[in-house]
Order: sequence, then C-alpha cells, then structure tokens
Amino acid sequence: MNLFSEKRKQLLGKLTQSRWGTKWVAGLAVVCMLAPAAPMTYAETSPLKSKMFDLSESAEQLIRDKELHNGTVMQSFAVDDVNKRIYILQLMAGGQQLPGESGPVTGAQRDKNGDMTLTQLDLKGNKLGYMFLKGFGHGVQMGVETDGDTTYLWTETDAVTEGSSGWGTQLARFPFEDGKILTPDAGELEKHQLIEGADRTTVNIDQANGLLTMRYRQDGAFRFGVYELEKVKHGTYEPIADVAQPSMGTFQGFASYGGYLYLLEGNSYGSSGSVEPTGNTYITAVNLNTGDVVDKQLITAGDDLTFREPEGMAVRIPDPKHPQKAELSFGFASSFTPLRLANVFTIDRLLPEQAIKNNHSE
Repeated sequence: MNLFSEKRKQLLGKLTQSRWGTKWVAGLAVVCMLAPAAPMTYAETSPLKSKMFDLSESAEQLIRDKELHNGTVMQSFAVDDVNKRIYILQLMAGGQQLPGESGPVTGAQRDKNGDMTLTQLDLKGNKLGYMFLKGFGHGVQMGVETDGDTTYLWTETDAVTEGSSGWGTQLARFPFEDGKILTPDAGELEKHQLIEGADRTTVNIDQANGLLTMRYRQDGAFRFGVYELEKVKHGTYEPIADVAQPSMGTFQGFASYGGYLYLLEGNSYGSSGSVEPTGNTYITAVNLNTGDVVDKQLITAGDDLTFREPEGMAVRIPDPKHPQKAELSFGFASSFTPLRLANVFTIDRLLPEQAIKNNHSE
C-alpha cells in the first residue's frame, strides 16, 4: 500500500471513533474521491538477499579421486542438480591430435591457445562424456544452467594469449554434446560481452536466484559484476552489483548465492607456503550489497589428499524444489602427473541474518 492510502486509512479510523466521526467521515470521503490516488507500489524481494554459508562448518565429501577425460589438473566445476550431473573443466592434455590439426599438440601450446577439456560425471563421479573447447581460455570458473532436460554450460571464450596461457575475453553459453569439439566461432555458441574492454572473464551461475556473476579484469584490477541471468540472455547487460576483489592469495575460483560472493584461494602442498596437512586454502565471503569482506576461514577438508590444490567452486541445490536449502561446494585436484584426479567437498549450513551480524561485529 502507498503512503497516501495508508495515512488516509489511519485518519478515517480515528475519526470514526470520535463523536464528530460521522460528519467528518462523510466530508472526508468526498475529498478523497476527488483527490487523485497515487499509483500502487509493491516491494519486490531482492535477489541480493540471502543467508550466508557458515564457512567454519566441517565439509562433507561429494566425490573423491575421480578420473577425468584428460589427466591434467581440474580447473573448475559446476553441478546440474536437475539432471544429476557434474561438469569439470581442465586444460587439454598435450600429445593429442584433434581433427583438422596437422599433428599432436603439446600441453604448453594447448595452454597458450586456451584449449580446454570438459568432462561430464554423474554425482558419484563416474565419467559419462566429454567435450573439447579450443581457444576458450584457462577455465578458472564456469557455470551451469538447466532448461528442462538440456544442460547449458557457461564458460569464458575468445581466448587471448598473455604470458604462457590463453585467457577468455567474453562469455559463452552452449549445450553439452558428448564428443563435440567447439571453437569460438561455432554456431552452437551464444556469446556475450558484458563489459567492453574487459578481459580475464570467467563466470558462475546462481540458479536459485537467477543470477550470473562475472569476474573480470579492467584497468589492471579484478572485479565481480552480478547480472540478472534472463536479461543477459536477451542482450541486456545491466549489473545489479559490482564489487572489487579483496586482497587475497592465489585465486582459484568463486561462486555466488543471493547476497554473498565466495572466493577460493590457495596452493598445492609444498608450494607458496602450503604445508601438509594444514595447507593454505581459504574461502572468503563478500557481501555483494556493500563489497565488504564478512568472513574468511581456513579450509581443512581433504587434508589427507595428495597434492591438494584448490580448484573451483559451485553452489549446489540438491532438491531444486527447495532452493533455500543450498550447499557451497569447492574442489581439489589430487594425485600425480600424468593422472591428476578430481575431488569435490560441500558445506551445507546457512547462517541466519542475526548470526551474520553478530559474527561480523566480533
């Protein structure tokens, strides 16, 4: 109800209780009929409002030491809970020769080209299929969108070489098709350039709230833009939030859920200060409405894994009918070259708003 209507209702209520009520109500009714009514307005639920995952909670294992189509390190993953599938991106292994190539290509050249392998698993980690994505990027993060029985993947694309790696400059949406080889000019791709001039573009989909979050680099700084997914698909690129990446260690992935952004960092055992079994894997929570860091926790899940390099994040919705019962998932690569393995762990406790405020005040 708008303010004018509410005040009018309160005044009428008071007048009817007085001894002058009848006369005044009759007169006021005439005035109200003559006064133009303000348009009715309704408050909409903000997609940037939600509970926050309790990062101090012990994580449960979803899959452990699972083989992918190639033996390279997993880079990121996404979960389709409707069709019960996990999708994992990795850099394409060296020594493979794909149709149209003059000979086997080295792993270093695949990295420079931005060539990636996409593996499809079931929720137990059994391999079901794969795709090759040539010239797409480094695979730091990806997203999944389910439309009926069709699974659409969101990744970076149009890789540009910087240093020894290829990095995406746009976003792409495409359906999964077992055995398919895609290039950035493939007809199956629906491409989006959300911010002109941005690079290092990577993406995550918040299916529960219909949001797309893009990490990007502009003017040398990394930021995260949040968009309404349906608007992006129709070519309207209007961010509803845009926050800076806080200071952190080696970036390894991100995911968003409602009003919070989660950032994964860390290194494999034996590198950059990561000492077994503690490691240096952290997850940071950022309030998307303010850009403030509201929590940061050391993650000890999977401390008995070999290698244990943190790789990728996703938000799971185990029962799509209850999107408020979500899980925050994060991955680790394990084992040794030439056969790295994939691991995914999840946290399922969400904190009520008051608990978040109390923790932040401390």
